[in-house]
Amino acid sequence: MEPEDSINVTGGPLAICGTDPVTGFFRDGQCNTCAADQGSHTVCAVMTAEFLAYSKYVGNDLSTPRPEYGFAGLKPGDPWCLCAGRFMQAADEGCAPQVHLAATHRRALDIVPLEVLRAHATKTD
Repeated sequence: MEPEDSINVTGGPLAICGTDPVTGFFRDGQCNTCAADQGSHTVCAVMTAEFLAYSKYVGNDLSTPRPEYGFAGLKPGDPWCLCAGRFMQAADEGCAPQVHLAATHRRALDIVPLEVLRAHATKTD
């Protein structure tokens, strides 16, 4: 599995999304992707309590620790490479978290329009 070029949604170099916890399809801290990444883990999102509750409700529990996988569970404020489809679903429902545009891979644009990502951009982007 070779990652695609590390380019963000604005055409610049892909920034680190998060290393505590380590995120990314390749667990490299970046929202890098490849053909094997069927979930398109390309949106660097900052978790909120509202989004974590929503995600759990729709069947993707990101907050419960899973020690058998070395996963401590996410808490509000944690950055995470989120599936683009899950982000879009949350945006449609009005509970999408903020995103770091510089750390969101350009492949997210296959699923999420840039104007939707910009509407949820962090103040630092």
